[in-house]
Amino acid sequence: MTTGSDALLARMMEFHPKIIDLTLDRVWRLLAALDHPERRLPPVIHIAGTNGKGSTQAMIRAGLEGVGLSVHAYTSPHLARFHERIRLAGDLIAEDTLSAILDECLHANGADAITYFEITTCAALLAFARTPADYTLLEVGLGGRLDATNVVETPALTIITPVSMDHEQYLGNTLGKIAGEKAGIMKRGVPCVVATQGDEAIDVIEARAARLGAPLMVQGQHWHVMTEAGRLVYQDETGLLDVPLPRLAGPHQVQNAGTAIAALRALGHGAGADAAVTRAEWPARMQRLRQGPLVDALPGGTLWLDGGHNPAAGQAIASTLAAQGDRPLWMICGMLNTKDVTGFMQPLAPHARRLYAVSIPGEAATLSAQATAEAARGAGIEAVEAESVLAALQAIAAEDSSAQVLICGSLYLAGNILRENG
Repeated sequence: MTTGSDALLARMMEFHPKIIDLTLDRVWRLLAALDHPERRLPPVIHIAGTNGKGSTQAMIRAGLEGVGLSVHAYTSPHLARFHERIRLAGDLIAEDTLSAILDECLHANGADAITYFEITTCAALLAFARTPADYTLLEVGLGGRLDATNVVETPALTIITPVSMDHEQYLGNTLGKIAGEKAGIMKRGVPCVVATQGDEAIDVIEARAARLGAPLMVQGQHWHVMTEAGRLVYQDETGLLDVPLPRLAGPHQVQNAGTAIAALRALGHGAGADAAVTRAEWPARMQRLRQGPLVDALPGGTLWLDGGHNPAAGQAIASTLAAQGDRPLWMICGMLNTKDVTGFMQPLAPHARRLYAVSIPGEAATLSAQATAEAARGAGIEAVEAESVLAALQAIAAEDSSAQVLICGSLYLAGNILRENG
């Protein structure tokens, strides 16, 4: 069903010829026309990084809410509905509120060029400024320095999750250049929590912190996280915490949990650590689908969904699979043509029995099923093409009655799956 906000969002797609055009000039212009909502936000926690931003944000939100605080949250992209991007004091933005805010931004912008992400980010900031809350969580869309979210002069805290190679066409072709863009969210005198990084990335982050006088809390230097006897153990200079393992699946979530706990402690809300790991929810990150028509097509099997799409995500998924045992994995994969497809697939090759390649419905930048299958073969995975995810599931079920299946490769494919599966 098409809603009022759907029509407004469709109009916003027409404002600028480029989907991505990193600059803050258009954002500053619109924010000024809206009377600067970015200056009236509850204290902001700003999160950049290549992998783990969304999971870390979800855990911080769960931790803050676990100690009775109300939290705004902004994330992207959405999976099934745009409303997922904007949480007002804990709840997804209501349709009437979203339509009114989008309409107001459209009128304020007029006929000026602006990207979809820029104008919808301004809409989120406007909604946040008008709704009381204790904190505002802002997830960077792309990069950091020139991202539309990077308009808050003095956040309460900044966070940089692991930096790896991704979006090189926009951020640079070395880890140092990409880290420099991520570190662009750091502000003078504002503390920054930093997850584990490669040497090239941490050198850049530490140099910027020194220039800005921004106190750093770096994993491996100022805080540590590990698993021990089926528990998560976190330690920093204020002491040791022993909490359950993260509810979110995968060994990489231990690191994300550590980053979230470090952030909560920096904010003075370390009591929320238990809630952070036990209550956080984040769809399409090694999410097991338990009901719906796609699950019904795989009777006796298990169906997982992950939206990871770069080499670091491939490694994280592979680690998760390794921890689950040696059961062979069937893959259904669809990716965008802007991604390092082979780099994503190579870590998964030792675990894959066969890959069914699909194109992503409705995405202009989708890689063809044929090209995805060819890339999989190049990574050492047996691969065939499939007309759809459902067709692939039916073929797998006919061959393996207890198949373990992972649908992966793109958040856009994941969104399609969540809509199709109800």
